[in-house]
Amino acid sequence: MDRISEKEKVRIAELLAEGAPAWRMHQEVHRSRHAIHRVIKALQRPKRPEPTRSSLRLSLVEREEISRGLAAGESLRGIARRLGRASSTISREVKANQGAGRYRACVADKRAWRLAKRPKQAKLARCARLRHKVEAKLEVRWSPQQISGWLVEEYPSNPEMRVSHETIYLSLFVQSRGALRKELTHYLRSGHATRRPLGHSSMHGQGQLRDTLHISERPPEANDRSVPGHWEGDLIYGKANSTIATLVERKSRFLMLIALPVNHRADVVADALAAKITELPKALRRSITWDHGKEMAEHARFSVATGVPVYFCDPRSPWQRGSNENTNGLLRQYFPKRSDLRVHSQADLDAVADELNDRPRQTLGWKSPCQALDQALR
Repeated sequence: MDRISEKEKVRIAELLAEGAPAWRMHQEVHRSRHAIHRVIKALQRPKRPEPTRSSLRLSLVEREEISRGLAAGESLRGIARRLGRASSTISREVKANQGAGRYRACVADKRAWRLAKRPKQAKLARCARLRHKVEAKLEVRWSPQQISGWLVEEYPSNPEMRVSHETIYLSLFVQSRGALRKELTHYLRSGHATRRPLGHSSMHGQGQLRDTLHISERPPEANDRSVPGHWEGDLIYGKANSTIATLVERKSRFLMLIALPVNHRADVVADALAAKITELPKALRRSITWDHGKEMAEHARFSVATGVPVYFCDPRSPWQRGSNENTNGLLRQYFPKRSDLRVHSQADLDAVADELNDRPRQTLGWKSPCQALDQALR
């Protein structure tokens, strides 16, 4: 059957305005109820709001003032001062619109409206030549970052032939962008079919730690590892949510392991860490650096019990606890991923820690953490 004509749509709109029931619309328009429902749904859909100009953006009047100022030989700084805008804003505006000699307010304003339209077509979908180059390199197992860097070297004077590695990843994993074929993900080294772009945050405001000390507030002696007693901590996870707490001393890389119950609530973790840290002499109880895990929500409870402040890294910044991250990697030799950590007693953990603490380290000049700690305490 042919599509519903404009005349039929007008009649449906009239009947809808009169409040006519569906059976009457069906009788008068002679279309199926599904077809009539689609027209009604389209009529009731709210209209797209008219685009508005943000006060942060230049208006047409301001662009006309820029054009007049340029024609009169006024400097960009002078124009910016007169309009109450930053000189960098005026400079970017003029540069983006063919420079001072060819700047036209009307043309610049139309361009601004055109660039503001959403949604925008992905660059890889828009430029077939670029897309073919990217696909060819993916098929020979180049990484997106290698492709992005190679394009800059290969086409130094052609901005159209450049694309960031994040755009390539998004085009692979977000198929609604319609740029790159999904099967090209098989050529990536990771083999993953999903990826979060850099800058993505999954934090939604719930469960964030309160009253924390940022790592930037940590004393200089902790940052430069000049004295012992500053620790880095984390949890390693196993099967059935089983966990072990790890503490690594920054100067000597000395390791302590703490067994935790499966239900590792924040108060349980705080008490277990406090019991372990208070076994140490006072010279080795200066600070602990942790990530933003909820297991340290009771950090104040720990600090009150031990007198040891807890400093927190930036979110998703494991390199700020590099010694602990490296040691956790070594521990996977003893506690493989997806293994049940509940089978290990505290005595087992102490034996593993002793073995690692007796192992020489290149970063310590081939001394062991035990030797390095003894030397630091002299």
